[in-house]
Amino acid sequence: MQRETARRSNRDRTETTRADLIAAARKLFIEKPYAETGTPEIVAAAGVTRGALYHHFADKQALFAAVVEQEAEAVAAEVDRASPPSLFARDALIAGSDAYLAAMRTPGRTRLLLLDGPAVLGRAGMDEIDNRHGNRSLREGLVAAMRAQTMTKLPADALTALLAAAFDRAALAIEAGGSIEDHRGVLVALIDGLSPARRPAPGPARTR
Repeated sequence: MQRETARRSNRDRTETTRADLIAAARKLFIEKPYAETGTPEIVAAAGVTRGALYHHFADKQALFAAVVEQEAEAVAAEVDRASPPSLFARDALIAGSDAYLAAMRTPGRTRLLLLDGPAVLGRAGMDEIDNRHGNRSLREGLVAAMRAQTMTKLPADALTALLAAAFDRAALAIEAGGSIEDHRGVLVALIDGLSPARRPAPGPARTR
């Protein structure tokens, strides 16, 4: 029993240290550029030693990746919460896009996920994180809509990538002061435009 208690206590301390490092790093990474943030600052802010940092993370980039992963996971959780399976496929996509735009308004999040993330981790590294979280949620919603026949059947991976890019661009524009209503309206129109039932009927054939 004592051994099990000690093991649990050690695990708790380890998890707490890791969480403290990620929280301290997040705060510093949104205050100034990644390149200007040093590991001594991070360990001082977290109240741990450099040895503790390198016990949990190979280097500063690995710590940054953990920060970005946590942010991406948080956004995906908000999207999933807003778009449960009980909703119709189209309504779930709209609710999910609204949740995404709201979640991305958390201070520092657009910078971490959409600017510094790709710059520090590379596009391929960032795509891996996105595909585990936000893109996964979006792809599931799109596939559900196509299966329900409320959306034109298209290649799911390509559609996910292109719509995700539109959502990201909207988040960046809103962060810069753009209209939430305008960007939301365009995103809804994009989603609805993929529905066969909502496409305009072709006009009469022209004759010479």
